[in-house]
Amino acid sequence: MNNIKKDRAFVQKRIIRLVMILLALMGVVVFRYGWLQLVQGSELAARMRYQVGHDYSVQSPRGAIIDRNGRELAVSTMTKSLFVDPNHVENPAQLAKDLSPLISKSEKDILDDIAVGGGFVWVKRRLDQSEYEAVRQLIRNKGYAVCLGFRDEAKRYYPNDVLAANVLGFVGTDDKGLDGIEQAWDSYIKGEVTESFIYADTQERPILESIFAQHGYQGDKCKTIQLTIDSAIQFIVEQELDRAMAENDPLAITCIAMDPHTGEVLAMASRPSYNPNRFLDYDSEIWKNRAISYIYEPGSTFKAVVAGALLQEGIVAPNQTFVDPGYVIFSGKKIQNWNGESFGTVTFADVVKQSLNTGFAIFGYDLGAENLISYAKLFGFGAMTGIELPGEEAGILYQPQDMVDSDIATMAIGQSIAVTPLQLITAFCAIANDGILLKPHIIKMIKNANGSTYSETHVEEVRRTIDSATDKTLVGLLEQVVATGGGGKASVRGYRVAGKTGTAQKVDESGWGYTEGKYIASFCGFAPVENPRIALLVMIDEPYGGSFYGGQIAAPVASRIFSQVFRYMRIEPSDAPLGLDSDELDATIGVGDAAIGNMPRRETPPPATTEPAPAQPTENLAPESARVPNFYGKSIREAARLANDAGISFTAEGSGFAVSQSIGAGEIVDKGTSVNVQFSP
Repeated sequence: MNNIKKDRAFVQKRIIRLVMILLALMGVVVFRYGWLQLVQGSELAARMRYQVGHDYSVQSPRGAIIDRNGRELAVSTMTKSLFVDPNHVENPAQLAKDLSPLISKSEKDILDDIAVGGGFVWVKRRLDQSEYEAVRQLIRNKGYAVCLGFRDEAKRYYPNDVLAANVLGFVGTDDKGLDGIEQAWDSYIKGEVTESFIYADTQERPILESIFAQHGYQGDKCKTIQLTIDSAIQFIVEQELDRAMAENDPLAITCIAMDPHTGEVLAMASRPSYNPNRFLDYDSEIWKNRAISYIYEPGSTFKAVVAGALLQEGIVAPNQTFVDPGYVIFSGKKIQNWNGESFGTVTFADVVKQSLNTGFAIFGYDLGAENLISYAKLFGFGAMTGIELPGEEAGILYQPQDMVDSDIATMAIGQSIAVTPLQLITAFCAIANDGILLKPHIIKMIKNANGSTYSETHVEEVRRTIDSATDKTLVGLLEQVVATGGGGKASVRGYRVAGKTGTAQKVDESGWGYTEGKYIASFCGFAPVENPRIALLVMIDEPYGGSFYGGQIAAPVASRIFSQVFRYMRIEPSDAPLGLDSDELDATIGVGDAAIGNMPRRETPPPATTEPAPAQPTENLAPESARVPNFYGKSIREAARLANDAGISFTAEGSGFAVSQSIGAGEIVDKGTSVNVQFSP
């Protein structure tokens, strides 16, 4: 019995001792836990974050730019960019050797990147998908995960290449707009970068709750910009500018198409131009949008504004007669007509129709400096229009008190004033819009990322320039310029077109006098006269060789553009319907996406073509007439079918796709007329 008691006491002592030891150990654990949490907690948490944590950047794509019909002009896609952690590169030479052929970058450049040191250096931004896949495989195969990694970045893409390039602009490597719409509206469409922290394993794969935290991000600020530009009209314009570049070999060409009743820009283009997908391959001068940043003396196109002022002030009437002396002298400066001859006794309507410098100089002098400058300002000259594009110039106007007699006379004929192409066509839009000047717009709407409307542009009336009755008289005079005057080659059979041609000597680069043999040829007008739907300016800078008159080289370009746009917009002829159904219309110019998708893209002008026959005055279509189709971009088989359907003869030169035709699209010819079409691969 005593032994049993002794054994029980021994066991109890052992249990108590064990409990005490366990309590002591627990106390040590609790103390240690408290020490780690309360004393060293912050330091250890930071150490763990550094060892297993990863700062993760999530970037949303840049907002799209679309045309008025929703066609994409600029879009963004997410791509991978490669970086290196120089601190963890064990063998720089081997890494550079392995990486170089996969990303088309020299070993020396990669070694230079590694030599920068630190924990992060870009190796190559925005990899192609094939490059990304190849580098990712290399990382897996050779264990480069400790020193190489990827970051998501947005890459800008312009699906139509050169189309509207000078309007759109381009984006730099850091998703920053550097020109055009991309620059002006960068804060609205720029993608967002959101920094987040995730826990990852040694392969930088998310673990724990970070798996669920990593997801795509659409962004709240990357809005969509919808332009007033119509891609189909823009394509028509650029196609004709390419043709005009080939025919006239000028320094540059600028063209703007606008809706006179809204102030919306339907097309805005310049040549030479560039591909914004590869903007660094081009000289920076080509990036500029000449439509808003180039100032020049408008020449006789400005006479339309002067004529409006003269009519409004009652200085002249359309049928008022005037004896043309052939030349006049103001302040010792001789001003003569374009042909150096006298036109005898003429009416003011003839002065406008024949663009007589003598008449405008004399009547302009009667108008006076104050009135001349005042009306120029009323029509928007001397101030920026405020269009939603960067780099707009204001032009140059005299102060009335600084003008001598010769300044007044020369300004009345379109000299001694500097304008931008946009200012000039905006003034003509005012004439087409019953004398009311509208603010031009190229932004139609801005949409939120969720598709809702952020803002919308409305018609913005600036002021009335001349009375409605005066404006109607002026429109009638400008219609006669195209119907029976110097702008005849801008006419389109079956439609009423109003406008004015211009041929101006270029001001010398020194700012004094004019450069011999250098001219700017232009045409500015609108149609149909009874309800203007489109205003058009064509400006050809320094045409080389041959003719340099606006009525000879700029007016035909305008005629071809007018003709195609009328059909695209389904504008009925002024005197008689053409009787074309929608299929025939589509076949004639290739409407909408088909036109943009099927026409060959060119960054250089097409081969030269022969000059089309002069446009004829408006008259009813003869029963045996035929309308020349638009062969551009068609195969020989397609072109032959179009010619057969139109009832004309067809001859082909070369192979591939049509790049030029001897008679312009939309021209009215006798049935059986032969059209020569050039084809190129």
